[in-house]
Amino acid sequence: MATMKTIELFGEVDEHHRLSAEVPADVPPGPVKLALVVPNIKGTGNDDAEAQWATGLAREWAEDLADPRQDIYTLADGEPIDEAR
Repeated sequence: MATMKTIELFGEVDEHHRLSAEVPADVPPGPVKLALVVPNIKGTGNDDAEAQWATGLAREWAEDLADPRQDIYTLADGEPIDEAR
């Protein structure tokens, strides 16, 4: 698996919902993974969008989270924290 690094960029979303941003020259062409941080401006409906996003995420992950094969850790795993350290 290839290692990944994080680069913070600032971009612009236009009225056609297209994202544009300039990246450093050392970033090769190809697919990238994006995470958008969108300002939350009161009164613009972002609260509703956040709720829809959370609902959609829960719907998408519901099957994976309900899969018992995903429960790879139990309360018996690990060791107690030594608070004296």
